Amino acid sequence: MLYWLAKYVFIGPLLRITCRPRVHGLENLPETGPAILASNHLAVVDSFFLALMVPRRLTFLAKSEYFTAPGPAGWLKKMFFAGVGQVPIDRSSAQAAESALLTGVGILREGKLLGIYPEGTRSPDGRLYKGKSGLAILALEAAVPVIPVVMVGTDRVNPLGSRMWRPARVEVVIGHQLDFSRYADVKDDRFVQRSVTDEVMHELMRMSGQEYVDVYAATLKNKPADETVAATDKAVRHTRDPAQTEDP
Repeated sequence: MLYWLAKYVFIGPLLRITCRPRVHGLENLPETGPAILASNHLAVVDSFFLALMVPRRLTFLAKSEYFTAPGPAGWLKKMFFAGVGQVPIDRSSAQAAESALLTGVGILREGKLLGIYPEGTRSPDGRLYKGKSGLAILALEAAVPVIPVVMVGTDRVNPLGSRMWRPARVEVVIGHQLDFSRYADVKDDRFVQRSVTDEVMHELMRMSGQEYVDVYAATLKNKPADETVAATDKAVRHTRDPAQTEDP
């Protein structure tokens, strides 16, 4: 109930008025049955706009910190994220990560749509970063298609580090389903999982036009600015020329 109230009464109308969101490719969404929506991740508001523009209920796996802040503000934040279909998961350890994957598989086996950001965190600079293989593990274990989704303009609504949202046009582009059923017999192979993840990321890169960086975004968040630039520049050079593994 809270999900639909947030979508049609509280949050959704405000977003429609201020940001005039548009969606392309709704015909690529299944009317029923499970699927993973794998999206690039530019801003916190990505989840709100994606849930708003997708007709079916969409569930996200979200870090538990969104649900544990103290006081009245924390309670409101918890209600807010629950209202847009987010399920808290603990990512603090390998055991917690395994539990999160089991939660995701359970959601898919109930026939629901599951929203995932393969990069694992927001892009620090608007580029597309290496995807984590948890996406592939979920898709292969639950035997469901992956639907690539590109968010455009959400970083202008909610720039990194900003507290206030700003009016800006947002577009949601939904791509064609990617079927990985051919890997059913080798779903536990790490190289297969990496290949599946990379295929999804390549499609997101093609759809979005974002520059791809072959490192995990999370590894850059706590580095000084000069180290971040050096690491991403090296990764981009390696992406353009895979044979080049070291700086000249």
